[in-house]
Amino acid sequence: MATDPAAAGGARVIDLSHPVGPGTQVFPGDTPPVVSPACTLAADGYNSVRLDLGSHTGTHADAPYHFLSDGPRLGDLPLELFTGPAVVVDATGLAPRTPIGPEAFGPWEDRLEPGAVVLVRTGWDRHYGTEAYYDHPYLSGAAARLLVARGVRTVGLDTLSPDETPYAGRGGEDWSAHLAVLGAGGTVIENLRGLAAADAPGARFCAFPLRLESGDGAPVRAVALLGDAS
Repeated sequence: MATDPAAAGGARVIDLSHPVGPGTQVFPGDTPPVVSPACTLAADGYNSVRLDLGSHTGTHADAPYHFLSDGPRLGDLPLELFTGPAVVVDATGLAPRTPIGPEAFGPWEDRLEPGAVVLVRTGWDRHYGTEAYYDHPYLSGAAARLLVARGVRTVGLDTLSPDETPYAGRGGEDWSAHLAVLGAGGTVIENLRGLAAADAPGARFCAFPLRLESGDGAPVRAVALLGDAS
C-alpha cells in the first residue's frame, strides 16, 4: 500500500511488512501471536488489545545478541542501521532451498558499500502462509561474508531467515549468514514482502524496531520511500 505523496513530504511510502495477527507465520517451534481484546468501547469507553508475541514475530529485526551472548543488544545498535539506500538484489527464480552464493551479487557490486541496505528478493513471499514458505532459498555463508567485507551491515530478505530454515527433516543448523552479519555488529531484517516495489532509483529503506528491553530483536514496520524523501 502506498500513501499519498503529499502526506509524506513528496515521497511515496510502500509497505514491505506482513501484518501481525492470527495468520502470522512463525519460525518452526515459535508460538504464533495472540491478539485478544483487553478493553472495549462498550465496557470501558475505549478499545484496546492485549498482545502475546515473540520478539521475532512477523517482519522483524535481529540484533547481534540474538546469536551472540556478548553481542550488542537491540538498544545498543545505532538507529542508522535501520535506514539507508535500498539495494534490491534479484535472486528470484531459484529452486527451493537453493543457496544464494557471492556470484548473485555481481551486478550490484558497485552499490555494496557502507550505509547501503541490501534487500535480497527471492520472491518467496508469495508462499507466505503455506508450508512452501519454509523451503526458501537462503544466503550462503560466503555471500554473507562478502557483504560484510564490503561494509554492508544491514541485510533484509523476503524469507523467514537468511539461513536455511529447518523444517520437516530438511535443513540443518548452519547459521553462517546470521553469524556473519550479526557478528559484524549488523542487523538482519526478516519476513519482508513486496521487495520489487523497492527496486527503484533513489529508494530508501526504513525498518525501525520496537524499543524492547529484551535486546535480541523486535518487530518492525518496514517501508520503502520512493521519490523525493528529503
